[in-house]
Amino acid sequence: MTRIPVYLFTGFLESGKTRFISEILSDPNFTEHEKTLLLQCEEGIETLEEDELRKCRTVLESIDTQKRFTPNILKRLEQKHQPDRIMIELNGLWKLEDVVSAFPARWELYQIVCTVDASTFALYSQNLGPMMFEHITTADLIVFNRCTDELKDMLYAKNIKAMNPRAAIYLDDVDGNSEDYAQNMPLPFDLDADVIDIAPDEYGLWYVDAMGDPTKYDGKTVRFIGQVYVSDAVPAGSFIPGRFGMVCCADDITFLGFLCRYDGVKALTLRQWVRVTASVTVESLPQYRGEGPVLHALEVIPADAPKEELVYFN
Repeated sequence: MTRIPVYLFTGFLESGKTRFISEILSDPNFTEHEKTLLLQCEEGIETLEEDELRKCRTVLESIDTQKRFTPNILKRLEQKHQPDRIMIELNGLWKLEDVVSAFPARWELYQIVCTVDASTFALYSQNLGPMMFEHITTADLIVFNRCTDELKDMLYAKNIKAMNPRAAIYLDDVDGNSEDYAQNMPLPFDLDADVIDIAPDEYGLWYVDAMGDPTKYDGKTVRFIGQVYVSDAVPAGSFIPGRFGMVCCADDITFLGFLCRYDGVKALTLRQWVRVTASVTVESLPQYRGEGPVLHALEVIPADAPKEELVYFN
């Protein structure tokens, strides 16, 4: 069965989804030979002209209520237009899980792009926190548009990368300039040191940076304090040292750690605080759903818990 790739565009009303889609469709490298079915699930200020859509081999269909976003209706649209790929401009208030569960059998989610109006990010985060959090944490690409210097400073201070370490994040200003978020994250530790010492209050930033760009730490030696996690799900001869962290709210507290290979793992106990010194390699593991940092313990010794046991990201 031939799969049809689906590109999903999330974000609240007037976040810039339509403009971003228009820019993608105007790229001849993207639309040269393939036919695109564009499903628009909300109507914003920006509009897509029929003549322009025709030039880029795109047909537009509107689905204005989630009740009509059903497998039967989607299948009929697929049969009607026979697209090579599908783009969905999603209503920002619809739950992603419900949308994906309605996909016909041949539809395969290929990429999620989230656009955010930086000028309203704080307001939406305060009033629609769980929805905003879902948009950001599920995306493969996140674009904050309409950024000023002050808004960029705010976004760096909030450590947006912590919400989704693997996503590519860009800050676009009103003049069309784009800034790679990861390239401008300030790091408080020395990457060129013989041993990279991660202070307790720097653990969250290090975790995000190492998850987002593991090759940066390949061959490096790190030292940090964390808690021991061991279970039957962890490979033999390994444990996971890490910290509990809160990204957005108390509901999203989770354990943040990396697989660590260690011959003395049987002497460790669950939740024990230890200081780990380890070399880092980059390996592809199911736990990472791709490549990620793997620690090789050089020393694991008991340690006192840090003054603040929970990791915060802003």
